[in-house]
Amino acid sequence: QAQLVESGGGLVQAGGSLSLSCAASGRTFSGYSMGWFRQAPGKEREFVAAISRSGSSTYYKESVRGRFVISRDNAKNSLYLQMSSLKPEDTAVYYCAARYSIIWSPREAEYTYWGQGTQVTVSS
Repeated sequence: QAQLVESGGGLVQAGGSLSLSCAASGRTFSGYSMGWFRQAPGKEREFVAAISRSGSSTYYKESVRGRFVISRDNAKNSLYLQMSSLKPEDTAVYYCAARYSIIWSPREAEYTYWGQGTQVTVSS
């Protein structure tokens, strides 16, 4: 059983930056590809970004590409999401998720472990 705990959410003005972290425990972190998802009020949870277990390959939702950067530090059992040029439409609860695989996936159903989420609010 893997445990994932997100942190770093908060309130930021449009155009600002925010960095999220996800601390993993309970399993060998380096054996899992990881993803970030988000859920806005009244909407379904959606894919944001994913990274392979080595960190060598990443993939982004089109609307965040160029603004968000996903990274990981396997030595620290941590996943990160650096968000910049934030927009009000980025407001959501952000979740990290783990998938026992070499490569990333944008498909929510393929992830086994989930964190509890952290709120990101972007004011206009």
